[in-house]
Amino acid sequence: MEMRSKKVPSSPSSAHPCADLRTAYHDCFNRWYTEKFSKGQWDKEECVSEWEKYRSCLAQHLEDKNLSRLLLEAEAAVYLSREDPKRTDSNSL
Repeated sequence: MEMRSKKVPSSPSSAHPCADLRTAYHDCFNRWYTEKFSKGQWDKEECVSEWEKYRSCLAQHLEDKNLSRLLLEAEAAVYLSREDPKRTDSNSL
């Protein structure tokens, strides 16, 4: 007889105000990856709505905690890495 454990929210992130939106985005992304991307059938517009809702929630939560600068820095780092793939954080010091 196979015993399956129930998925119990035990991580601190499950109490996060954006946890439900995070789960919705991750479920959408995993479904897209499994059903489309891995089979060579993908659309760049998949999960955009879920991502925007999750990102908006994160931005608001960070703003409420006066940490929005962290999100801006992370987005800038991603942008810069796309502009110059050879660029590393050590180059910007």
